[in-house]
Amino acid sequence: MRIGIIGSGNMGRSLGILWAEQGHQIYFGSRTKEKGEAVADLAGNSTQGGTNDEAAAFAEVLLYTIRGVNPEEVISNIEILSGKVLIDCNNFDIPEGFAYPPIEESLAEKLASEVPNVRVVKAFNTMAQEVFELAPTPLKDYNVSCFVAGDNEEARNIVMKIAEDIGFKPVDCGGLRNARLLEGMGNFIRFMIIGQKLGSYATISVNMLPTAQQQRLGGRQS
Repeated sequence: MRIGIIGSGNMGRSLGILWAEQGHQIYFGSRTKEKGEAVADLAGNSTQGGTNDEAAAFAEVLLYTIRGVNPEEVISNIEILSGKVLIDCNNFDIPEGFAYPPIEESLAEKLASEVPNVRVVKAFNTMAQEVFELAPTPLKDYNVSCFVAGDNEEARNIVMKIAEDIGFKPVDCGGLRNARLLEGMGNFIRFMIIGQKLGSYATISVNMLPTAQQQRLGGRQS
């Protein structure tokens, strides 16, 4: 799959390298051609690098790592994004004391409103960048969940597949409105990592337990 990275910082660089190792075609985009090319040189694996415009034109799927910035500010013609899958992996800034306000509109929903003909999917916002160093092995041994939300089912399935390729256990979280919940979960895991000092390798997983063979506690009362 052709994957473009818009903003080749820590998250974009790490995920791009991982996908390239799994055989995906990767184009690192940046505000300047020189920076995009430098990231591609570091990444190797036949990756390419250049401007954000070039990455957008190249890709079927785009990872958008620029938090809260309207794509019109970084891509000269957003019509080139029409019909493509755009992954938002961002979280809000951490407020003092982790005193987050309620999320009434997620970053992903805001992004979708700015590019209405694009299939926006929320994913990769509930783990620290350091976790990617473990991908795909031994990451897959730990059943680390990658939560995926978006209004287009095909787009969600595409993102779940490329998450699985690098060792994550994808979890389908339904429509894009649920990105509010995922961003709240991202806030929580950063609180545990930073506020509670668990460290960057703390993660969240959804595990399916076996059904109880008896209801000795009386079962669920209606």
